[in-house]
Amino acid sequence: MSRMIFVNLPVADLAGSKAFYEALGFVNNPQFSDDTAACMVWSDTIFVMILTHEKWATFTSRPIPDTGSSEVMLCLSCESRADVNRLTDTAGGHGGTADINPQQDHGFMMSRSFADPDGHVWEVMWMDPAVASGEAPAEEAA
Repeated sequence: MSRMIFVNLPVADLAGSKAFYEALGFVNNPQFSDDTAACMVWSDTIFVMILTHEKWATFTSRPIPDTGSSEVMLCLSCESRADVNRLTDTAGGHGGTADINPQQDHGFMMSRSFADPDGHVWEVMWMDPAVASGEAPAEEAA
């Protein structure tokens, strides 16, 4: 079995958060969803579990940070610059906040970020496949 990641996030409005992530292209897995949590699938190995605050409290007694804090930034890779822009713009149009951090563009790699309706920060990035495979970026190869 491949290694997988399950990102768990507390959310104030489960139905609203589910709709937000579906708008971004995540697919709900009803097998692991109920009225307290939803399993949102990004890929065969990446899952986001969105949990009501009550459900979250069954896993930890640590407080949920306020939306102005920054504990972690989650990053998803995209297949193109256009996908980065589409995902970020879609987030901004469906209850999230687009470009919560400054956009980055290094030629061979670019990223934008958004916050979901609960303030969880996501970075979406694209990297030149040559760089990802260990080759020099096109502008450095010459």
